[in-house]
Amino acid sequence: MFLIAGLGNPGPEYSHTPHNAGFMVIDALGELLNPGIREKKFSGDVLRGTTRGHPLILLKPLTFMNRSGLSVRACVQFYKIPIEQILIISDDLDLPLGKARLRTQGSHGGHNGLKSIAEELGTLDFKRLRVGIGRPPENMIVSQYVLKPWGKEEFALFEKLLPGLLEHIVQCLDISKFENTSLSV
Repeated sequence: MFLIAGLGNPGPEYSHTPHNAGFMVIDALGELLNPGIREKKFSGDVLRGTTRGHPLILLKPLTFMNRSGLSVRACVQFYKIPIEQILIISDDLDLPLGKARLRTQGSHGGHNGLKSIAEELGTLDFKRLRVGIGRPPENMIVSQYVLKPWGKEEFALFEKLLPGLLEHIVQCLDISKFENTSLSV
């Protein structure tokens, strides 16, 4: 069984912000794969079923970004998902908008959602797909930047990256293996 969790914040005020890139990828992946059962569980939105012969859970933790680990841990423990079959999708300030990077391990890089997951799972050995959102302008603090809705041009660049991200995730599911990769538009 694979768990793919996309990080973000619940509520319409956050829906098109850079910090919700993970939620947006999960929404698009859910539309593409349509794995089956939709439910509220583990303090999150869950899509559960079988896709391309693989049991799959898509999770959007509704615990707010900084407590994402609570939702992920509850799901992992309930379904007894091995750490090597977990993929976390998050935004990344250190990658330019229009780029993404898949890593099979690494640090949380200061990302509070990834840090929460590492603390709750007791490891940093989960896979992560980091979606570039770029750095804020010089005069803007990070929290303002990540929680401010994207402009039309920024959102268009994210949407241009999305099909390649989805294709790559599906290919990794098909071969049951996620490997280090960089993607860009």
